[in-house]
Order: sequence, then C-alpha cells, then structure tokens
Amino acid sequence: MIFITLPCDINHKNRKLAISKNLPDMTKQNSIIVALIISSTFFNNPLTFVANCNTNNGVDDKIKVNLELVADHITGPTVLANAGDGSNRLFICEQPGTIKIIKDNKLLAEPFLDIKSRVMSINPFYDERGLLGLAFHPNYKNNGRFFIYYSIPSVEGDGYNHKNILCEYKVSSSNPDKALMDETILMTINEPEMNHDGGQLCFGSDGYLYIGVGDGGGAGDRHGTIGNGQNLNVFQGKILRIDVDKEKPYSIPPDNPFIGKDAKAEIWCYGMRNPWKFSFDKQSGKIFCGDVGQDKYEEVDIIEKGKNYGWRIMEGLHCYNPSTNCNQDGLTLPISEYSHDVGNCIIGGYVYNGKKIPELKGKYIFGDWSGKLFYLSSDNIGLWLRYPLFVNTIGSENIGININSLGEDENGEIYVLTQKTTGPKSTSGAIYRITK
Repeated sequence: MIFITLPCDINHKNRKLAISKNLPDMTKQNSIIVALIISSTFFNNPLTFVANCNTNNGVDDKIKVNLELVADHITGPTVLANAGDGSNRLFICEQPGTIKIIKDNKLLAEPFLDIKSRVMSINPFYDERGLLGLAFHPNYKNNGRFFIYYSIPSVEGDGYNHKNILCEYKVSSSNPDKALMDETILMTINEPEMNHDGGQLCFGSDGYLYIGVGDGGGAGDRHGTIGNGQNLNVFQGKILRIDVDKEKPYSIPPDNPFIGKDAKAEIWCYGMRNPWKFSFDKQSGKIFCGDVGQDKYEEVDIIEKGKNYGWRIMEGLHCYNPSTNCNQDGLTLPISEYSHDVGNCIIGGYVYNGKKIPELKGKYIFGDWSGKLFYLSSDNIGLWLRYPLFVNTIGSENIGININSLGEDENGEIYVLTQKTTGPKSTSGAIYRITK
C-alpha cells in the first residue's frame, strides 16, 4: 500500500493530500504528476489517498452556521440522545449521574433519572469516569427500555481502578418524563486506569446494540504485551455488538465476526484507542467514529465488521509502536486525520440528515475538545476532505469553549454540548443547536 504525501499549502507542509480533480488547480496538477510517477513505477501496488488538509479553497465554499442556545447550567454534559418516540424530547446525560430532559425547548427541573448515588465519586477538576452512555431501544415507544453506561468503584484490592457497567432501565408507565430506578446489569468491564473509558451506546438498523470501549487508559496502551487494543481476549479498545432482545442479560448476534475464535464473541471491531464517539448515518448505514489520539494525531474511521483500526501499532496514519517500519498488514486506516497543531481531542459527530441546512446534507459534522467544529465532505471519487465549519457570530470554526460531545434529535438536526469551565462537576455546560 502506497501513500502520497504532499504539502497542501506553504503553511501545512506535513499533512496528507487527496488526489482529486476538484482540488485547486496548482495542487491538483502537482498531485496528478506524482500519482502518474508512482503508478508507472509501482503499478502492482494499490494506491491510497487520504484527505486531511484544512482545505478552505477546496471543492466546497465556506459553509457558515449559527449556534442557537437551547439550555445552559448543565453539569458536565456527556451525551445528548433522543428516544425516537415522536416526542422530540432531548435527553442530556450529566457526568456525575443525572439524565435531564429538554422538552419544548425548556430544561425540565426534575431529572428523568438520578443515579448519582450509584456512580462512583469522580474528581471535580478532571475525570473521564461517570455517566458516559445512553441509548433508547428501537421500540422504546412501546417497551420503554433504555440503556446506560457508567462507572462504579472497583472492589478494594482487585487491582483495578474502577468498573464500567452497561445497564438496562425502564420508563415509568405513568410518567413518560420519569424513569424507574430498577436496574439490570448486562455487562461489567474492569478498568485499569481512570481514563479512556469510551462509553458510547448506539442501536443499529439491525436492532443490535453497539458499545464503544476505550483501551483502558494509561499512555500508549501499556497494558499487556501487545496492548488492549490488539488483544481480542479483552473488551478494551473495541466496539462491541450484542443482542439485548433474545436472552438475558444478552446474546451474541450470529454474524458477529469472532464467534468460535480465540476472542471475545461480543467484538465487532478492534484496534481502537478511545472511540468518542460513533454514530450511524441514517442514509448509508455507515458507522462514523472519532477515535481520540495519543500525542500527535486524531482520526475519523468508518467502522466495519471485523476490521482492525490499528491502535497501538498506529496512531492515525503513522507508526506508533514501533515508531517506524510498523507492520500495517491487515490494518484499516482512517478516512481522515489531523495533527495536534489543529486540535487535541476529537469529538465524533453525525452525518447531517436534517432539513434546516441543505448545504450540510450528507456531510459528517464533528468537533474537537479545543472548541473547533469541522465537517468531512466526500468528493465524487469517494475521498473525504476536511473543512472548518464556520460559526457566523464568531467568524471562525473555533467557538472558544470546550466541546464535550455532539448529539442528534429525531429530525436529524445536530447539537453541540459545551462547557466553559473544565471539570465534570462544573455547571457551566450548555447545549447549542446548529442552525442556518
């Protein structure tokens, strides 16, 4: 496999460049010359081109949006989800252990669910543990089932930092804005460190529940001889896929790729560092995932059955362990990456399928914890180019406050979960809707 690396412009000398007839004339001409030279010399090898330039002068003009404040005074927002029940309510997870409802554009005073007493005590200044995931069953309107992912204390002396648990809850039959407190634990994952927990939950069109699990934390995926990401006998560093309908607590879908192998049968794909977050494109069915990088690169992956996304062998498109001449055989590389001179922690988002901003249709909107918003646009040969998503009132893609997460409502409109002051117990969180 051969990668072509060319400067996008004089200010970005080390970023990868896609060969596309839609790129600016001078860049396009240089790219084609290089492609012809490589094709004539190495015609037996496949060429791979990856688009990672901040190409403001590429195929798209600048798309400008506004951010409309929906709710504020949110404590450490981690998730925004909808129930898919036609109510158009938004459910907001707060990291310390509360789920709140935005109904008719108003934040309800009473929480939908309060499990602060069950969630482990977290550091008020910085912590990656807490209430991290929420997904509503595809038939929630009729069965009232939903699932959460959160952190609990480990057993003293067991050698772990904490446990993450996947649990099932139900809504009250008498009050749709209140959940019952009965809890069924489906899965428990022992975690060696306080970070890289993942936690994203999402149902696919196949009816199965997908679960994002980080590599267990610690710099460089240091647990185990090959790291957790490459170890098929642990849940860490994976996206899992389970059936929550047929058996209790769950069953394995019959087409999961590692059934009958020396591996956890729940695994759908592996080689992830900290998938935060992933989502399904409602039109194509593709899973887009933002995988947080180590020290240098952030990446976007399209998740597919049984694939190995490289961590800790690679960070983005680059060798990590070993740092040079790493074996890339069998690895699936990201559709886009950016270096830490652009951002520092990717926040996965959604392919836009709403109606309010037609020019964003089919584009993957995502962010970075540093406060920047981006989108990926696929050109006519299937390459994904990255662009800044400009906010009119700011005149930049950088909104100036931390972005914790993104979410989507029933109509496909996208929301940005922000926080002015760092810390999971800070009440400076706010929810914005991306609008025209």
